[in-house]
Amino acid sequence: MASVLAGKMGLNSLLRKQSRNFNVRICTMESDMEFSCEVKWKGKDLFDLVCRTLGLRETWFFGLRYNIKDTVAWLKMDKKVLDQEVPKEEPITFNFLAKFYPENAEEELVQDITQHLFFLQVKKKILEEEVHCPPEASVLLASYAVHAKYGDYDSSVHKPGFLAQEELLPKRVINLYQMTAEMWEERITACYAEHRGRTRDEAEMEYLKIAQDLDMYGVNYFLIRNKKGTDLLLGVDALGLHIYEPDNRLTPKCSFPWNEIRNISYSDKEFTIKPLDKKTNVFKFNSSRLRVNKLILQLCIGNHDLFMRRRWVDSLEVQQMKAQAREERARKQVERQRLQREKQLREEAERARDELERRLIQLQDEAHMANEALLRSEQTADLLAEKAQIAEEEAKLLAQKAAEAETEMQRIKVTAIRSQEERRLMEQKMLEAEILALKMAEESERRAKEAEQLKQDLQEAKESERRAKNKLLEITSRTVHTVSEQSVLPPDLSLSRENLSFDFKDTDMKRLSMEIEKEKVEYMEKSKHLQEQLNELKTEIESLKLKERETPLDIIHNQNTETVCM
Repeated sequence: MASVLAGKMGLNSLLRKQSRNFNVRICTMESDMEFSCEVKWKGKDLFDLVCRTLGLRETWFFGLRYNIKDTVAWLKMDKKVLDQEVPKEEPITFNFLAKFYPENAEEELVQDITQHLFFLQVKKKILEEEVHCPPEASVLLASYAVHAKYGDYDSSVHKPGFLAQEELLPKRVINLYQMTAEMWEERITACYAEHRGRTRDEAEMEYLKIAQDLDMYGVNYFLIRNKKGTDLLLGVDALGLHIYEPDNRLTPKCSFPWNEIRNISYSDKEFTIKPLDKKTNVFKFNSSRLRVNKLILQLCIGNHDLFMRRRWVDSLEVQQMKAQAREERARKQVERQRLQREKQLREEAERARDELERRLIQLQDEAHMANEALLRSEQTADLLAEKAQIAEEEAKLLAQKAAEAETEMQRIKVTAIRSQEERRLMEQKMLEAEILALKMAEESERRAKEAEQLKQDLQEAKESERRAKNKLLEITSRTVHTVSEQSVLPPDLSLSRENLSFDFKDTDMKRLSMEIEKEKVEYMEKSKHLQEQLNELKTEIESLKLKERETPLDIIHNQNTETVCM
């Protein structure tokens, strides 16, 4: 220990001699930053610089963590950076992470940047299996993570395979079921499509609301031993201290809520928890190193302070932040409504345009059909006129033949007197001629009637032609009128900015506040719907589950779920 301190002091002295500044690298969940710091800077000076750079005001949740040997430590705010056991390399690397977790993310997280940093950190812990997550919840969380990245689902954009390169599920969940990557993507996309209308911030908050109900959410675990030398795990979170079996991090053996703890202290490696109820036994345990005891005490003090702070009236700074957040959410809500109305009006205008185009095409088709009908009518009229002319000529020809037959009959009558035989023959011929003349007369009459009928058909054809021409003129006039209507949009479809402006009034803010309170009341109903959705997802994929690949935490989680259901 003395050699380590001497080495650290030698390093600090060397830094001070060589330069008045030192460099640090800050690793956040999204990117890395580098700063040049003065030797005299304390931990708070560096921490405030990082928070200002990120635009973060809810600083009490976060800290700067660094690695030291085989454990981690958090940078102390009241000590100089170089006087602490920070890494010796240049630049010094710190991880900007959430040190304390909220009890209720929706009520406590005010800034969007705070919410986003928590979302990234919790998602990373779930994917790396530092936080156990059941399969059905993993699918639902993945769908909200996809919505936070891609926005509303659009089948024309988000086609099968668009999630192929995304890491969305813990490997434990993927290995637990006989399902291909395409099957997982299909189920995640089905849930993703139901989140339409949410913003990125709303999707991230829904993710945190589901994640905060997981058993290992926000818990820091430490290996300890009780007085009997039995190995145990100590869990520190926003609600209190919990004691676990080493192979079961889901269900604590016993818990000490913060409001039931009177005092926490340690001496060397021994840690003591004194309950508020003096009749309850004092709980003592040992940790492996003094450094771990210091870390446990830091987390206990910070979580206890936040636990009590949540139950007091908010400070003026927090009240101002929440008021600004409410105003910002109200402004975003109004802006979202305005954009929604503009989108709706644009869609209505496009639908009206499409309807006009469809109507124009329909009228053009009708005009084309009317032209074809007129052409057919003209052709039919010409054909009927030609047939009528032919029938008339045939009737004239038959009449001429009948007259010739009558003349022949008179001549036969004159010559019939020559002899009896000739008379008999002539009478027979005359009879045949009369029959033939009668037939010709009947045929002539029939042809005359047929000619008359053809004349009537010709008249009807001409009448049909006249009606077809009138209909064509009517359709043409209607087409011109439709096109003129299309060229001028109706006044109610014009997108005037003046109609979309809004003024914030006190009554509007009160109304929005009441709506926010109403949403809190509806939270329980949404939670019930969320649980039903989780159960439905679990039922759908249960048949594909591989029992032999279940981890001990999966078995414990299933037992806990069955116990709750009973």
